[in-house]
Amino acid sequence: MHNFLFGIYPYIALTVLLVASVIRYERDPFTWKSSSSQLLSRKQLILGSVLFHVGVLTIFAGHFIGLLTPIEVWDTLGVTHGAKQTLAVVAGGIAGIMALVGGGILLHRRLTEPHVRATTTFADTGILVLLLLQLMLGVSTIFVSIQHLDGGEMVKFMAWAQGIFTFDSNAASYIKDVSIIFKLHLFLGLTIFLLFPFTRLVHMLSFPARYFWRPGYQIVRSRRTQR
Repeated sequence: MHNFLFGIYPYIALTVLLVASVIRYERDPFTWKSSSSQLLSRKQLILGSVLFHVGVLTIFAGHFIGLLTPIEVWDTLGVTHGAKQTLAVVAGGIAGIMALVGGGILLHRRLTEPHVRATTTFADTGILVLLLLQLMLGVSTIFVSIQHLDGGEMVKFMAWAQGIFTFDSNAASYIKDVSIIFKLHLFLGLTIFLLFPFTRLVHMLSFPARYFWRPGYQIVRSRRTQR
């Protein structure tokens, strides 16, 4: 099961993320949006949205750079594993708490504001709940990470992540003995990737230049006109 979850499941999640995202954009380009509810209610939106997005984007950038940058690059730059681990704990902790607070505000708004709740789908609420659970798991890993400030645990995750992208058949074995909290964090993260193309999160992949050749209008007819 460990080999499946961390050696095979990553490829399933990433394949679905890529293929389903392309299909959705080509077949239903007008669903490719954040579905902003700002016009329905601005209450709590600005504070929650800023905290959540800044926190999440900071965490994503940190994970992307931290996990996928070859260890040799860090060694060349003179950044020790311990220093990198400390930076990850401090910066990740601050960003994680920001995102948690912001996400909590957004969830509260989505569940309590009548106009927003009326236009909220199960997928909207579900993916936000999963993101908040993922953030809580991420913040929880800090308490384990501070027991390994030598950076040894982080090197294992770097080896695993880079092994996945280089098709290393032994990638799963690199994290076999890490804490269960890390494994839960990784599994839920992969699951969010799997669900990504079917939610409003797809707007994160948007690149403005692509919209120049997307259909620029929708034909809207009243029921009377259609009859």
